[in-house]
Amino acid sequence: MKDTYRHQGKRQQLVRTVEKKGITDKKVLAAIGKIPRHLFMDSSFEDHAYQDKAFPIAADQTISQPYTVAFQSELLELKPGEKVLEVGTGSGYQTAVLCLLGAKVYSIERQRELYKKTKTFLAKIGYRPKYLSFGDGYKGIPEYAPYDKIIVTAGAPEVPMDLLSQLKVGGRLVIPVGTDVQIMTLFIRKSPKEFDKTEYGNFRFVPLLQNKN
Repeated sequence: MKDTYRHQGKRQQLVRTVEKKGITDKKVLAAIGKIPRHLFMDSSFEDHAYQDKAFPIAADQTISQPYTVAFQSELLELKPGEKVLEVGTGSGYQTAVLCLLGAKVYSIERQRELYKKTKTFLAKIGYRPKYLSFGDGYKGIPEYAPYDKIIVTAGAPEVPMDLLSQLKVGGRLVIPVGTDVQIMTLFIRKSPKEFDKTEYGNFRFVPLLQNKN
């Protein structure tokens, strides 16, 4: 569980890389610069932890590319104290970013092995989401709705209606939509029945699977 000067130096290089790709939110960049990403990965990948790439983790999942994490986080336009639903806890890296940005994070993961591992690990390194849940991300976590912001970290063939319904009026949902390649999509809830939709280019994610956990 070491975080050395070498790791810290590599993180600052990663921040510069992500910034060059267009991320401007200073708080998001500071979070990328602070969180020890190498601890979220298998030790055999540690040398690659500060490359701007996705890498395999347990249960056939991946830890997202840092640029993608930063891009989604920036799109959320988070304010401290806001309630955020994260669909796809995964390694917990995006969860840690949200926590550092001051969000009250409610996160759901469908892979039991990953859920247990990440729950223990996040507490161990000092990141404390409000609630971690094991279950079907398509359904969200209705008992804590509505949410100020919702972030989906897996590719969905279409936008789950349950997630749209759990978003506050004025809230923002960031989700990669598509099958093979996904289009990063932002929904802003304008009224109980009206949403503004904006699309932001192609990304690749593991699929968001329904009724499979």
